Amino acid sequence: MFFIFLIYLSFISLGLPDSILGSAWPLMNTDLGVPIGNAGIASIIISIGTIISSLFSYRLIRVLGTGKIVIISIAMTAIALLGFSFSPSFIWLLLCAIPLGLGAGAVDAALNRFVATHYEAKHMNWLHAFWGVGALLGPVILSVLVFWGNSWRSGYFTISLLQFALVLLLLFSLSKWKKYEDTDSNTIQYTKEINSESKMGLLNSFRRKGSAFGMVSFFLIASTEASMMLWGSSYLVRIEDIPPENAAGWISLYFIGMTAGRMLSGFLSIRINNESLIQIGCTLTVSGLLIMLLPLPIIFTLLSFIIIGMGLAPIYPSMLHQTPVYFGKHNSQAAMGIQMAFAYTGATLVAPLLGQSLATISFLIFPYFLLACVAGIMFCRLILIRSNKTGVAPKRLSQ
Repeated sequence: MFFIFLIYLSFISLGLPDSILGSAWPLMNTDLGVPIGNAGIASIIISIGTIISSLFSYRLIRVLGTGKIVIISIAMTAIALLGFSFSPSFIWLLLCAIPLGLGAGAVDAALNRFVATHYEAKHMNWLHAFWGVGALLGPVILSVLVFWGNSWRSGYFTISLLQFALVLLLLFSLSKWKKYEDTDSNTIQYTKEINSESKMGLLNSFRRKGSAFGMVSFFLIASTEASMMLWGSSYLVRIEDIPPENAAGWISLYFIGMTAGRMLSGFLSIRINNESLIQIGCTLTVSGLLIMLLPLPIIFTLLSFIIIGMGLAPIYPSMLHQTPVYFGKHNSQAAMGIQMAFAYTGATLVAPLLGQSLATISFLIFPYFLLACVAGIMFCRLILIRSNKTGVAPKRLSQ
């Protein structure tokens, strides 16, 4: 039980830096003397690093093992965050963004594959719920420190110390990781003996029936989540005439809905399979978006943000947990890396491009765009299910 607790802590640490850049940037850009729009440059560099490390994570894990990759990756993020806290210039900050992205992508892909392979679906949902806890805690830590008279640098420094502390804890768990990896090695060898044509690799992941649709579904879910996070507040300002200072707070309803939804999905997954959870989540999300579209009092729009968050909550974790089912346990890390890369690409590209369209056309199209994304997810998953009717899930621990 202590081991899965460490994995949860690792995902909290993954969420901490994800949200702090946006919340700290109004202070950072003034201190560093750069335009406010430069946050996008840092964000893109982090995302590119994340995509690259996600794609090559399976090769690194085959050489070093999951435990060492997790420790090295979190150490990289800790060093990068420490660099952020001491950054004398924006260029230095961009240099520190490189190891931050590389570390985040590797640990994300490694832990997702590890939990998908060795644990039940409830743990995957709770894992991503703890990412939400980290994403919520990051701005809270920063706000408290700034309120006490510290600068934004103290926020990054504190989170860096928390990451270093986690690295020390994980160092004592290396033998536990090795135990699982030894089991994996035996399983992989057995799989190769009964099916000599099965080869691990990026290209082989695309040879599976319906795999392209599965990858596109990751692109769409990440695009939907990122677009809601980035433009939900602006939608309230432009369409519902809510003051900007209030809208910034109301968007937290979406995060609360998602975090609570993933906690609840963990319990539901004990009785309901992953694909059913995905369909339930899509249906709930569509319901929330329809409420957004109806000419109802503002309280219903705010309620829709909670519903959308709860609807989206089980989709991404459940899709990740299906990876060994559709791609095989022996090929799951390569497939996981590609899936994560598709997801990060969607989150990086679609939300900013959508913003340009919303500014040019109207924010009224925002819910319609999200509806189209959710419809695309449902279609892609349907094709994937029909293409893999013989998929059987590997056994997982029931801790």
